[in-house]
Amino acid sequence: MLTGLLMALAVLLDLLLGEPRRAHPLVAFGRMADGLERWMNRGERRQLRGLLAWLLAVVPLTLLAWALASLPQIGWLLSVLLLYLAIGLRSLGEHAQPVALALRAGDLSQARRRVSYMVSRQTAELDATAVAAATTESVLENGSDAVFAALFWFAVLGAPGVVLYRLANTLDAMWGYRNERFQRFGWAAARLDDALNWLPARLVALTYGLLGNTCQAWSCWRRQAPQWDSPNAGPVMAAGAGALNVRLGGAAIYHGELHERPLLGAGRPAAADDIDRALRLVRQGVWLWLVVALVIGVVWHA
Repeated sequence: MLTGLLMALAVLLDLLLGEPRRAHPLVAFGRMADGLERWMNRGERRQLRGLLAWLLAVVPLTLLAWALASLPQIGWLLSVLLLYLAIGLRSLGEHAQPVALALRAGDLSQARRRVSYMVSRQTAELDATAVAAATTESVLENGSDAVFAALFWFAVLGAPGVVLYRLANTLDAMWGYRNERFQRFGWAAARLDDALNWLPARLVALTYGLLGNTCQAWSCWRRQAPQWDSPNAGPVMAAGAGALNVRLGGAAIYHGELHERPLLGAGRPAAADDIDRALRLVRQGVWLWLVVALVIGVVWHA
């Protein structure tokens, strides 16, 4: 019961305040991780060095979160604050809705500029349909990474769990590239993030399906997700696209190279309204998870 209430409080804080505009702890963590990478990503045994760097970056702060959450009287409040700092539900809308507004206004250049803040693909030559698809994909995937997975690990392990997950996810975003610099050093960050996201991603895919076109979501998940290069993004985006009755995926340019990605979902091409529908799907899913957490807490303590 207490865990569900703490989760609800953190989500409400996020909706009321959004992400901190100044001095976000993850910014400081990112600077520390950059320095750690420059120090350790050299010489021989870079795979081992990458794992050691991950442990040095994540374990002490996870233990600190455990200590803070264990404090009498204020431990519950600190747990709420740590979860609040780890989720980005309001931020997801603040990034995605300006894209939808620009598309509706016919301002394609503005829509391209705003979606470039959300995705790593090249956006300068995207048409309106491709911009809408890219934004919808980002909402579905980041809803899983930035919101649902944080809630999941808080429900399972409390404040230490959500700190462990958020730091691991941040390191994957920083070190998990398949290029010359990070191919060996970043393997641990990439694999550990995949492991931490494996179960939450499938619960998110199930959630999207339950709240949308269930049969189509399940069909797209089963048929299309195995073709995607990410073991966790595939189920999330395939099920989400199927639930929304929209087509996503397809070719995209990343860092100057064309990637022929599989198609996801079914139905009509993406449009501005689908960005709002994807945001609504994520928000409804969050409220569903909170209700389930509260019900489980009541039953557990009955």
